[in-house]
Amino acid sequence: MKINTFVCFIITYLFISLNSDCEAQSITEIPDKQTLQTTLDKVADWQVNHFTYSKVGSAGYLHDFGIDAWTNATLYLGLAEWAAMLDDGKKYYTWLTQIGDENDWQIPSNFKDMPKYKLYHADELCIGQFYLNMYSVFKKKEMMEATINRVNWIMSNPPNSILTNGSKQAWTWCDALFMAPPVYAQLAQLTGNDDYLLFMDKQFKLTYNYLYDKENKLFFRDDRFFDQRENNGKKVFWGRGNGWVAAGLVNILKTLPTDSKLRPFYENLFSELVGSLVALQSDNGFWHASLLDPKEYPSPETSATALIAYALAYGINADLLNRSDYLPSLEKAWSALSSAVSEDGKLGWVQPIGADPKQVTEDMTAVYGVGAFLLAGTEVYKLAQ
Repeated sequence: MKINTFVCFIITYLFISLNSDCEAQSITEIPDKQTLQTTLDKVADWQVNHFTYSKVGSAGYLHDFGIDAWTNATLYLGLAEWAAMLDDGKKYYTWLTQIGDENDWQIPSNFKDMPKYKLYHADELCIGQFYLNMYSVFKKKEMMEATINRVNWIMSNPPNSILTNGSKQAWTWCDALFMAPPVYAQLAQLTGNDDYLLFMDKQFKLTYNYLYDKENKLFFRDDRFFDQRENNGKKVFWGRGNGWVAAGLVNILKTLPTDSKLRPFYENLFSELVGSLVALQSDNGFWHASLLDPKEYPSPETSATALIAYALAYGINADLLNRSDYLPSLEKAWSALSSAVSEDGKLGWVQPIGADPKQVTEDMTAVYGVGAFLLAGTEVYKLAQ
C-alpha cells in the first residue's frame, strides 16, 4: 500500500513537472535578432514609403504635420536609432539626411497660428534630438547649429515659470518631458557645458513637482486633469502621456554622465514610474489609452505600449531594472506590439494626436507611433544580442 502511494506520488509529480515545463516553454520570449530585424525593417519601410508632410502655404497644421513637427521628429529619432544598429544602415541614413537637408537642419520658429508660444515651445525642440543624433554620427557642424542657437536663446531669455496649461514657455504638459529635456542633456554631452544640464534639471523639476501624482506615481497630462475623473471614479492618467515621460527619461539617462550629481533623481524617478506602469499592463501585453480605466478604453494602444516598452528594454539593458522582475513584462509588450503590425508593415492601434485618453481602432496609425516602435525595437534588439 505504501509502495502504491509512493508510485502515485511520483506519477503525479512527473505529470505536474512536465506540464510546468510545457507552460514555461509556451511563455512569450524575445525573438531572435533576424526575426526582430525583419519586423523592424518592415515597419520602417512601410512608414518611409507612406511618409507625407504639410508644407508652408498648405492647409496642414505645421505644428503637428510639418516636416519638422514633433510627430515626424519622433519617427526620425526612432529610425536613426535603428539605422545605428544595422551593419549597413545607409539606406535609412540617406533618407534621414535628405530630410535634414530639405529642412536646412532648422528648428521651427515662425508659426503664424501660434505666436504666443514664440521660441519656447518644447515640441519644437523634439527635432533637435534627431539633429544631434545625426551630428554624433556624421560630425557635420550644420546639423547641430540651429539647435544650439535655439537652446542658447532660451537660456539667455529664461522662460516664465507659469505652469498652467495655457502657458507654453515652461514645460506645462507631461509630453514636454520627452520633447525638450533630452536636447539639453545631449548638448551637455557633446559640448561639455554643464550649464545645459543645470537648466534642464531646473525646468524638469518644476514640471515634476507640478504634474507628478505622488500617490499613484504617475503623471497628469497637464493641470486640467487634476480634478477630472474617469467613469469609474479614478483619476485620469493618459497612457501615452506617461509613456512620453518614461521614454524621455531614457533619452536623458542615455547621455547623463554616470558620475553626475543629478543622476540619482532621474534614475529613481525612472524606476518608480516604470514600476507603476508595469503594474498597470494588461494581460495581453498592451497598455491602454487610460491607465486607470482600461474597461472604458479596452482597445490596445500601441504608441503608449511602445514608449513604455522602450523604457523597459533600456532599463534592463542598462541594469536599472532587475531582469528577472521586468523581462516578462517586456516580452509580453513586444509580443503585443508585433501583433499590431500588418503583413505589409503598417503599425495599427495608434491613438491619434491628442491630450487625453481616446478610443482607438486597428486601422489608426501615426508616425510618432512608428518612431516609438522603432525606439522600443532597437532596445529589444540590443537585449537579444
